[in-house]
Amino acid sequence: MTIVTRFPPSPTGYLHIGGARTALYNWLYARRHGGRFVFRIEDTDRARSTDAAVEAIFEGMRWLNLDWDDGPYFQTQRFDRYAEAVEQLLRTEGAYRCYCTRERLDELRAAQTARKDKPRYDGHCRELTAPPAQGGPFVVRLRTPQTGQVVVADEVHGAVVFGNAELDDLIIARSDGTPTYHLTVVVDDLDMGITHVIRGDDHLNNTPRQIHILEALGGTRPVYAHLPMINGPDGKKLSKRHGAVSVTQYRDEGFLPDALLNYLARLGWAHGDDELFTRDELIAKFDLAGINKSAAAFNLEKLLWVNQHYVQTMPMPALARAAAPYFAAAGLHEEHGPALTQAIEAQRTRARTLLEVTEKSAPYYAAEITLDPAAAAKHLTAASAPVLQALAEKFAALSVWEGPALHSVVEEVTAELQIKMGQVAQPLRVALVGSAASPAIDVTLLLVGRERTLARLAAALVAIGAG
Repeated sequence: MTIVTRFPPSPTGYLHIGGARTALYNWLYARRHGGRFVFRIEDTDRARSTDAAVEAIFEGMRWLNLDWDDGPYFQTQRFDRYAEAVEQLLRTEGAYRCYCTRERLDELRAAQTARKDKPRYDGHCRELTAPPAQGGPFVVRLRTPQTGQVVVADEVHGAVVFGNAELDDLIIARSDGTPTYHLTVVVDDLDMGITHVIRGDDHLNNTPRQIHILEALGGTRPVYAHLPMINGPDGKKLSKRHGAVSVTQYRDEGFLPDALLNYLARLGWAHGDDELFTRDELIAKFDLAGINKSAAAFNLEKLLWVNQHYVQTMPMPALARAAAPYFAAAGLHEEHGPALTQAIEAQRTRARTLLEVTEKSAPYYAAEITLDPAAAAKHLTAASAPVLQALAEKFAALSVWEGPALHSVVEEVTAELQIKMGQVAQPLRVALVGSAASPAIDVTLLLVGRERTLARLAAALVAIGAG
């Protein structure tokens, strides 16, 4: 049997963390078993679906490199097929026409609420053999079994039992003929040969209804695996303040796609105590048995830790390709400073995101820098003026601008003035990049370059009042 999974987002918003994890798990399971991954857009909610949301979902999937084998399918292009399924259910008495008016249904609900009963349709039209005399519009309802139970054999939660008596006859087609969510999902899964339904456990309660529709259409059940929800670190529902934003926002903030996927894979799934995986390792190791039953907690600091690992360990050519758009967006170009790879190499152990790499590299390309007030107050003082003056004179006299020679100058000034290395390096750092934090001082000097170094030392002396 060929394993077929699917990811069917609704285009009423962007691709968020929860959706991306669902897509990832389906993608990994299909890839591990040499199966197919189906991508479809559930856009029948035309009032809330937008073209912008569709594009945002596509953009997120492409950035994460979650490629699909079939699709993308759009439900709005399959209305004829859904109508066929409704007619099939009516013909086989798996469904029936309901002519109840809105007024009757409102009265029914009000009476049930007054009795503190569970609001549900009472089957008033279930046994009609002909339309009522007054006729009128109708919806189509599924003829739900009234006795017995549905046992969902879930790969995560085990056997979950639902009593049929608790389920009413849900609407599968509205009075205007448009299909409802449960029908479209089942027909799509049936037509597309879906063998494994891997989705959030907020859909678990929908499963018995969908099984009834599926079996009424003559289909066989897929394997179900309902994933735990993702909460914020405080245990509450994940929200924007926790990180429930578009995955493309993580891209914009400098996260790497493989790092985000690595983190999402571990957000509800485990393989021993392993934390870090390559994409190929995830494919080889992912299984449904490793999915946790309890809700996962999103932790931005942990994601940053994972991303930092990728920034530090990626091959430089790949890292440079990933960082190049951030440098370009910030206006940092090689013709105005060092080679991109040199700047990235200097910062990759000191930054957690590509955006941080870019921001920390800005002084190497900028015509001017902004001094951090606290760093300037601490290190650009009257006491540091002789240090900077000596450095400027010795740097100007150098015939070559290379690491060993630059380091020697710093050591010479330290020895001649009989002060500690920090009393030389820290004022120099602030003068060169605006802050007291930078790579090794000789590396910083190389990246800033001769002309900028001399100009910035002169500016620092002026700022001190010694220029």
